[in-house]
Amino acid sequence: MTDEEVEEFLLSQRVGRVGCRDGEETYVVPVIYAWHEGCAYAYTTEGKKVELMRRHDRVCVEVDEYQPDGGWRSAILQGAYEELDGEGAALTLELLRARMATTGASGRGPSRETDGGSGRAPVAFRIRAETLSGRRVERG
Repeated sequence: MTDEEVEEFLLSQRVGRVGCRDGEETYVVPVIYAWHEGCAYAYTTEGKKVELMRRHDRVCVEVDEYQPDGGWRSAILQGAYEELDGEGAALTLELLRARMATTGASGRGPSRETDGGSGRAPVAFRIRAETLSGRRVERG
């Protein structure tokens, strides 16, 4: 895929998988994200992925889409985890709310005031793409 096609693809999707590691352990987990100016923005609560990304900020994000005819597209970005607060966290919430509204979801997005009842602190973050690639296979 061209750079423009990868950009369009990342803008059209909303679920990606973050791969992080600590020593010998690799952990991959889905996140709802918003793509903006070369970064994947996400909002979560403290847990294993945040703990691992804080220890080792080099992470990967993978996004894919599969078609009924067997075709598919995927993009992979390698970059660095950056935890956000203040204006950065507010931007993350704004981007996610706008992204959810354009995909037919509720548009509510996560709230700064709540952690969904988990008792864990909310965390806004972005992965700034340092390398970005994409592939597409068309069938039929």
